[in-house]
Amino acid sequence: MKPKFITISESIIEKIRSGELQPGDKIPSENELIKQFKVSNTTARKSLLEIESKGWAQRIKGKGTFVLNRTEDHHLVRTLGSIDATRRGFNEGLRAEGFNPKNIVLEKSILQHGISSEISGRHFIMDGPVLKIHLLRYADEVIIKDEIRYISLRLCPKINMMSTDISYFKVYEDKYHHKISDIKQTLSTTILKPGDEDNNFEVEEQIPVFVLDSVILCQPEQVLEIEKSYYRGDKYKFAIVANPEYNDTSKG
Repeated sequence: MKPKFITISESIIEKIRSGELQPGDKIPSENELIKQFKVSNTTARKSLLEIESKGWAQRIKGKGTFVLNRTEDHHLVRTLGSIDATRRGFNEGLRAEGFNPKNIVLEKSILQHGISSEISGRHFIMDGPVLKIHLLRYADEVIIKDEIRYISLRLCPKINMMSTDISYFKVYEDKYHHKISDIKQTLSTTILKPGDEDNNFEVEEQIPVFVLDSVILCQPEQVLEIEKSYYRGDKYKFAIVANPEYNDTSKG
């Protein structure tokens, strides 16, 4: 008969194999395993260590244990429509999957006259002043995302003084106490050639990219953030949450 901690670890690994738990997802904590399987803290701890030792997950101090990215081509899975995924933040999500993130700031400026964007057939306007942040996002020294983010300085004063390594979504909620009411996103594709003016991926061949346009709204229907980003098509896969719940708990 198998030890209980092996049975528990195998059940969680099977969820990872089946795709029920995706790379970057947080697996049940020690306390959650104790409650779910009615076991001691020693058994629960050994279960988590067993999953980690087999290379399925890694523990991040103070955060929890997360599913590692074990796909052969190391495609990163991103979920559209997920409050959890947005709240977790880009860098934290990469670390949870076992990658080393890095940001390079290409531009950080203040636009006095505001901006507008059309997403899902609707026109969104953000009044000035607006913080514009243009970042190159790296995973293990490879540029995987070219991100331009616009943030309302009227709704988030002095956010321009903060590090670009933060999860902006968490800052909107925790520091500025905004109630996020909706996230609108559209995903399209294009091809970037090496000589294209807007190609910052440092590649010598043309590459497919996903183009993500999004807007974050806070109550009462105010435009808090607008984003336009390029994701390397050979590094990403996208999943969709059809009916996200705002009050779900954070996975990271």
